[in-house]
Amino acid sequence: MRLGVDLGGTKIEAIALDDGGATLTRRRVATPGGDYAATLSAVDELIKTIENDLSRKGSVGIGCPGALSPRTGLIKNANSTVLNGKALDKDLSRILNRPVRLENDANCFALSEAIDGAGRHEKLVFGIILGTGVGGGLVIDKAVIRGRNKLTGEWGHNLLPWPRHTEWPGPQCYCGKTGCIETFLSGSGLSRDYEGLAGQDLSAEEISLAADAGDSKALECLVRYQDRLARGLASMINIVDPDAIILGGGLSNSENLYDDLIANIERYVFSDAIDTKIYRAVHGDSSGVRGVAWLWPKDMSEQR
Repeated sequence: MRLGVDLGGTKIEAIALDDGGATLTRRRVATPGGDYAATLSAVDELIKTIENDLSRKGSVGIGCPGALSPRTGLIKNANSTVLNGKALDKDLSRILNRPVRLENDANCFALSEAIDGAGRHEKLVFGIILGTGVGGGLVIDKAVIRGRNKLTGEWGHNLLPWPRHTEWPGPQCYCGKTGCIETFLSGSGLSRDYEGLAGQDLSAEEISLAADAGDSKALECLVRYQDRLARGLASMINIVDPDAIILGGGLSNSENLYDDLIANIERYVFSDAIDTKIYRAVHGDSSGVRGVAWLWPKDMSEQR
């Protein structure tokens, strides 16, 4: 049995998969905001509850924002900043009393969709999460590509390509720079854009629903959002040229997001046309946690 835990900024979700990838059970709880010790305890409680319910123990994979620094062995670059500078893998391994495999949450999302999701028939898959942040993961032949500095796929912390004069220098990002793609395409970025236009503070989900219902100001924001998304993805296609791009996260559920997205991307790509496939994640908001569970191979998934 494989256990996967997706440690998000607002929720912690755990899943148990059998060796064939079928879901045995899922549970989720709210993430304790800004409290590292409480976060560790919440993960421990989720794992114990699932294993007690199923009367089995399993391997544990953890997906989280950011990555383990090759230099320090501590978490870096997490938008859930309470994790930064912490030995998350070692702390959880100690609490759970077993080895733990830890991976960037966007890498796990991309892996899940490449193994048995929307990108299962593609060789080179770029998966992105449009949510609290805009993480990305690159998978080639069903294997995650991490890079020398554990930075592969971090498209969100590059400058928004071809910025308009109204987008320069751009909002301040938690990473210390301004104008990052993430500051425009995250849920909070869309909310800020709508508030500036309509004078109303709505969540990204509420804006998406309003646009689907025909709200003109919400639609205007989503048109602008799609153009910014197209510019960001065009720059990735210019560099990586993936077979498929898989969209996940809450904002990927907006029907308006997909209308003319390919045509919009083509305006910016260094080519006369593109054949890149754009898919919505098959496994929805479970893609990340499923990918975490796949971090352990089948023959190592049972813990005695």
